[in-house]
Amino acid sequence: MPAREAHCCCGQLRVTCEGDPVRIAICHCVDCQRRTGNVFGTTARFPRLQVTKIEGRSTAFRRVADSGYGITFHFCPDCGTTVYWEPARFPDTIAVAVGAFADPGFPVPRHSVYERHRHPWVDTSIAPEHLD
Repeated sequence: MPAREAHCCCGQLRVTCEGDPVRIAICHCVDCQRRTGNVFGTTARFPRLQVTKIEGRSTAFRRVADSGYGITFHFCPDCGTTVYWEPARFPDTIAVAVGAFADPGFPVPRHSVYERHRHPWVDTSIAPEHLD
């Protein structure tokens, strides 16, 4: 499997991942809606050892999730794109915004979380496991 590279809009902040993610999910929580400016966020979680390179400057923003665990988001200080984040609940992983890969061949999400915040017109039939 070739390496995948995700980056921000201006290309300054980059993350390189090897192999397949361990989980791909769409999240409907209001924090992801606000973070992305969209009706959901899409996350690919990789084992930390598969994230082979992080290049560029990032600004970090930490918040506490509903679970009580912290999440530290890393975004480009120039263009503002959130590229990756570190979930304290899963310290051996790094989550990367699927859109930052800009790859239409990226694997399909298999999980849909925070369904209670899902906009009713959003079809999540592609994500067979619905959690809330």
